[in-house]
Amino acid sequence: MINLRFFPSRRIALYMMRLFLMRSLAVLAGLVIILQTLDLLGESGKILAFPGNGDTEVWRYVSLRLPQLVARFLPFSVLLGTLIALAGLNQNSEIISMKAAGISAHQIMAPLIVASLGVALFTFAFNERIVTRATATLSSWEEVDYGPVPRDSGVKPNVWVHYGEDLIFARQVTGGGQTTRLAGMTIYDRQGETLIRIVDAKSAERQGDHWLLRAVSIFDVDAGRVTKLATLAYGGTLDPLQFTLAKISPDSEDLPTLRNSIAELKRSGRPTDALEAGMWHKISGPLSVVLMPLLAAVAAFGLARSGQLFVRAVIGMALGFTYFVADNFALAMGNLGAYPPAFAAWAPFALFLLIGEAVLIRTEE
Repeated sequence: MINLRFFPSRRIALYMMRLFLMRSLAVLAGLVIILQTLDLLGESGKILAFPGNGDTEVWRYVSLRLPQLVARFLPFSVLLGTLIALAGLNQNSEIISMKAAGISAHQIMAPLIVASLGVALFTFAFNERIVTRATATLSSWEEVDYGPVPRDSGVKPNVWVHYGEDLIFARQVTGGGQTTRLAGMTIYDRQGETLIRIVDAKSAERQGDHWLLRAVSIFDVDAGRVTKLATLAYGGTLDPLQFTLAKISPDSEDLPTLRNSIAELKRSGRPTDALEAGMWHKISGPLSVVLMPLLAAVAAFGLARSGQLFVRAVIGMALGFTYFVADNFALAMGNLGAYPPAFAAWAPFALFLLIGEAVLIRTEE
């Protein structure tokens, strides 16, 4: 009689889930401890180089870096944890006992898939609530070489903007819209590939249909002459959004904020393919955890005494790491505009979902 139930018995399902979660968490803890230690060895010198920094700042760095490491290596940990759990079940003939009891390969893997869905939901919430904030704070801290950073100041440091052929640098950007203020502004006035003049201004603000630069110093490259001006009008069509939205990172913004930023960039005529790919990847990335049990399933089936258990585990590991390579490649192509954003984020997931299911069906036969 064919067993048509999706899950095996309740006891077996809970046993499989507990085994899967405990192995994955153990691998994650080991990886994060090792990687955090290595990372801290490289960064502690830079942190302590700033006058006044000590143990408190080092532990602050750890608290900000740790969520990034957890988010980045959680899928790897689930892959390795699944391989360890399934290889152990195979070696101890527990898989054979389940199949002898009429439990199919899909039913054996079903508890792992359900548990991985829970891990994926946790990963998404963890990324949105903790990782984005930690990334934004750490990026701001690194910008000032681990010195003091005013909290919630709205200051964006070291912003570069293209305006026609000109290249503009603002040391600080504050405010937004018509109230945007620039401090330490430098304009590299170019014609083609030739630099014509360099305009330095102590500050700049939007007034009417142009920017008003104050305390201006103009260096004429051809004449080698410096001209001082009290004020200078510049850039009638230079949108303030180009400064306030110039340094958007999908890793530093949650999903609703990123969607609003993309909408504002589109209204200002700016390209958004890279940000849209990052937005879609905020969903497909955590869901990659669901693929890991499917890709690692090759280690669960087949006779352990055949001497090929290690080979099967290596094949499962290779499938998992190939997915991560394909995912990073597709995301890079999406950032370059070679792939549509949604395709870049979802194509590797769909492809390896089919591969994982094909492997599972083949092993069940």
